[in-house]
Amino acid sequence: MTMSAVSRIYLDNAATSWPKPEAVYAAVDAYQRESGAAVGRGATRVAGELEAVVNRCRLRAARLLGAESAERMVFTFNGTDGLNLALTGLLQPGDRVVTSVAEHNSVLRPLWAQREHGGVEVEYAPVDADGIVDLDSLKTLITQETTLVVLTHASNVTGMIQPIAAVGEMAHEAGALFMVDAAQSAGHLPIDIESLPIDILACSGHKGLMGPLGTGLLYLCPGIEEIVFPMRLGGTGSQSETDEQPSTMPDRYESGNHNAPGIVGLDAALGWIEERGIDSLRELELQLTSRLIEGLSAIDGVTLYGPLSPEQRVGVVSFNIDEVAPQEVATILDQNFGIEVRSGFHCAPKIHESLGTKSTGGTVRISVGAFNTTDQIEAAISAVSEIAGAMQTS
Repeated sequence: MTMSAVSRIYLDNAATSWPKPEAVYAAVDAYQRESGAAVGRGATRVAGELEAVVNRCRLRAARLLGAESAERMVFTFNGTDGLNLALTGLLQPGDRVVTSVAEHNSVLRPLWAQREHGGVEVEYAPVDADGIVDLDSLKTLITQETTLVVLTHASNVTGMIQPIAAVGEMAHEAGALFMVDAAQSAGHLPIDIESLPIDILACSGHKGLMGPLGTGLLYLCPGIEEIVFPMRLGGTGSQSETDEQPSTMPDRYESGNHNAPGIVGLDAALGWIEERGIDSLRELELQLTSRLIEGLSAIDGVTLYGPLSPEQRVGVVSFNIDEVAPQEVATILDQNFGIEVRSGFHCAPKIHESLGTKSTGGTVRISVGAFNTTDQIEAAISAVSEIAGAMQTS
């Protein structure tokens, strides 16, 4: 692959984090060159060494997210895969789901399919101008007939951190299950599943968790596996003599060969996060986000979306420049300044109706990560200022 001669400033970490910790590259390369074994498919020394790494990764994931045991953590191929496994395996005709307009298509599209073809009722709670879900509306929508409440922990458009503890309590008081999409919060915010009213949580492994693409995690609280049917059936390397899918966790949901290089890389990434600590990573994210908000807010012709307080959001900042399509802004940033951002609806179309950005083609999104620097943020602010100034004088 030939890369551009322009120095890259990568600010699209909400899509996938980059670069990865060096330990991730080393672990994946070592697996590919020196192991090559399949997970749970052999009794050789090399296969045993791989199994130990996979078990350690599962344990590290449980420890980071505050799950009660490692066996509750299911390896998936990404956050979307985990959400689909849970939603499709759980919902039945006649069920009622409450969610919000802030959700990603990873939630919206499976629920649309369930509504159109599966006889499931779906209700959407509104959000305010900052993207926070309206708790009063949720309280009205969540009734005794509600089966499941689904909410993103942090918006991939505004960065707004949602009040998942309060929403989970509402769900449980009504007898409903509570499911959290932690794609934008895992690895960015402290999460303690055991102390939160969470029944199901799904996240990607390649965003804030710093692992390779093709990795994800699904948490199911004890007992949930009895009502969530495994939608992917097949070989698990266990109980191979039976026709029936294993009932034990996590095998029940892990049919087919694992993404072994991805899990090995995710293990290294989780180890890297453990060494640095979520609080330290969050402090850096707050510093960068605070400066980004401050700098963009001072530019004439720039409109920011979401809360101005960095403490209320993860490191995701969306903006638009007056009279300029977000796609054009992103292209100029890339081609003229070597700054890589995201433009459009960010796979979360409903929230743009609330933000008033649907007709403009969405927003420009800058998302910071663990390897971004203050100098890179200053470069992005300067570039946006230059683009906005040029548009005003043209």
